[in-house]
Amino acid sequence: MSGYAASPWPGEDGGPARLQVPRSGAGLALRDGETLACVTRNTLLSTMTLLGAPGEVYLLSHSALRAHVGLPTTACVERIDPLTLETLQRSPRLAGGPMWPGGMALHRNGQLYVVYGRWLHRLDRDCAPLAALRLPRDEPYNSFVILDNGLIVSKNLSQRHPARLTVVDVESMTPAGPDTLCPEPSVARLSAVGNTVYVVGLRSVFRYHWVEAAGRLVPDADWRADYLGTGGQSGQTHGWDAVIDGRDAWWMDNGQHRYRWRMVGAGVSRSPNRLIRISLADAADLQALPVSGLAGGSITNPPLVDRQRGIVVGYDSANRWLQAWRIAPGTRALTPLWHKHPFGCASHMLLFPDTGEMVINDYRRHAEEVVVLDIATGQERGRVRSGGVMQGVVFPSPGWSRDVYWCSMGRLARVFVR
Repeated sequence: MSGYAASPWPGEDGGPARLQVPRSGAGLALRDGETLACVTRNTLLSTMTLLGAPGEVYLLSHSALRAHVGLPTTACVERIDPLTLETLQRSPRLAGGPMWPGGMALHRNGQLYVVYGRWLHRLDRDCAPLAALRLPRDEPYNSFVILDNGLIVSKNLSQRHPARLTVVDVESMTPAGPDTLCPEPSVARLSAVGNTVYVVGLRSVFRYHWVEAAGRLVPDADWRADYLGTGGQSGQTHGWDAVIDGRDAWWMDNGQHRYRWRMVGAGVSRSPNRLIRISLADAADLQALPVSGLAGGSITNPPLVDRQRGIVVGYDSANRWLQAWRIAPGTRALTPLWHKHPFGCASHMLLFPDTGEMVINDYRRHAEEVVVLDIATGQERGRVRSGGVMQGVVFPSPGWSRDVYWCSMGRLARVFVR
């Protein structure tokens, strides 16, 4: 993660491997007699928060209504008060185009970068724009990763034609090399470790290495696998974002859905959705197993992997099912550990390794609740109703003092220990 600033949470999912773990700091450490509380504010479509220097919190949001009449949409970055969530500084509306939740990260050079629509923006820490680059495809680019060499890699969200990877020099805000044409479309966000980029396509998973001498991304000819053809059923649909844990990549499939304001019941394929694992050393070592086994399973986000405890957590948002497995050392065989049903989880998650607390959403009674679970047992440690009427499918982050920021589309909440 040397391309990112030295912050506890400098980008979505905590970093490009999507481990959803803070780089530093302690967990909530909820004790007997303590409860969760929250302060909230309404937003446009809030996507994520990230942390800068101590006390710095940034929020990315975007517009949407214009998209319904075919007009370009815009994004906005705010620096917010870490306790009250009030806006301290705000960017002007940033050019975007086609609507899709974008991404934001704090680069090691100390500046903010945003990909939204078909634009890449560079801003200073006061949210003032410094430069912008119009990306080549007239499609939404679903965020980006920063490589260890400092380059940004972004990808258009593509469902009909092969996706394209664009690599950008962050100082000149120009392409660092030619675009790379993927072998198939891809909806999932990119993942990365070092200077290697991982892509979950509509059917297969593959990776590229940045080769400095060539000045471009080079495909790894020995690492590609057809995950839909591995034990899948007819009609199984594409995977979403991959978690790279150092030995394996993990993601879930049946990613096509009918989400409008909640994922519950939004599945399209009649097959169960699956958790998928592939070895980083051997693409032939691929495993796929059902999450709930229920028909119409679907998701829109990655699983959660606890490397320290050897646990992976997957879910079936459409059927309100949350499932944890124990990962066997060596063989990586999966044994069911605990499950919860009904449990309306759909968002990216957050794991505090020191306390074993995982933060997750539960959509019930027509509103969003933020829940803290013990990842080893599934025991509930705390819960608070954040008030969002949409089921969140975007990005949380830790805060600075036993708290968490939770984005739920039209609502931002600071959840804290009381």
